Amino acid sequence: MGTPIATTDPGDRPLGPPARTSLGRRRPVLGFLGRRLAAGVATLLVASMLIFVMTEVLPGDVASVVLGRSATPESVKALEGKLALDRSVPERYLDWLGGLLTGDLGDSAVALAQGAEDPSVASRIGEPMRNSAILAGIAFVLFVPLALGLGVVSGVKAGRPLDYVLSLTALAVNALPEFVIATFLIIIFFNWLDLFPPVVGFGPGESPLAHTDSLVLPVLTLLAAAIATGLRMVRAGIVEVMRHDYVAMAELNGFSRRRVIWRYVVRNSMAPSVVVIAQVAAYLVAGIIITENVFNYPGIGRLLVDAVKNRDVSLVEDVAMILATVYVLVNIVADLIVVFLIPKLRTSQT
Repeated sequence: MGTPIATTDPGDRPLGPPARTSLGRRRPVLGFLGRRLAAGVATLLVASMLIFVMTEVLPGDVASVVLGRSATPESVKALEGKLALDRSVPERYLDWLGGLLTGDLGDSAVALAQGAEDPSVASRIGEPMRNSAILAGIAFVLFVPLALGLGVVSGVKAGRPLDYVLSLTALAVNALPEFVIATFLIIIFFNWLDLFPPVVGFGPGESPLAHTDSLVLPVLTLLAAAIATGLRMVRAGIVEVMRHDYVAMAELNGFSRRRVIWRYVVRNSMAPSVVVIAQVAAYLVAGIIITENVFNYPGIGRLLVDAVKNRDVSLVEDVAMILATVYVLVNIVADLIVVFLIPKLRTSQT
């Protein structure tokens, strides 16, 4: 049988012009990184303005709401002074933005009203952030192999019964909001099977990893929607790559079906898959808010909802900015991975 022609294996050679020097290859990537970082900073600046304005338009006087029935004219005025509410809106925005840049997140209005020994926002978000990171981390680690594996199987079996089952199931699950998925899981695993608790079973200071049974349903809720999205997108990438001529040429040149799939098809669909993974990671930032509140999970999402209810403006602003920053960073990292996965992008002005 003849020797395979070079075009049957695009993954073994650069797809662009002849290789440049090491410095020449790095410059486009560094330029791309600089532009993405600048765009990320601009995005976060706009997000900070929107977050600040949205907290300003919340109904009710912050100091009066936080103090509740114990509010007096004197106590309200004192709390407004501590929160700098007696200053103009532009001054307060610039002061808050400057604090973010220097690592000073300010004080919690509720903590100040309660006379807490340490009213800083930083002291109140550490444990919830750790809990959310554990929950999202477990879901993400499980998502990557499951979404990629099921997506590859569905794409390779496109048009066959297994593909229809996987695709229709993913489409149905993807149409359901997180709280509906969570409700179904509670009915199945708690009401019917009595296997896992419907709410978390650990308190302040405890690690979620010491109560793994409490993590099962929240993780499954996040996984269900994430895998449904990831499977469909990975499948689309696999189907698109399998239509290329070099895949058929590789099979004609004697390569086994398994080798063609894993060496050529999966390899050349990795860039779109990375984008999908990044999108799902960004989704976890938003989906975790609903999931944590359904299962009473003491994470950053539940903390944010409680802060909105209590008009704890500093806490709302800081948590929202943390989530926005995570979202932007995840997308920047994903873009960089795609650039390094596709040789053509490393040798062009991206």
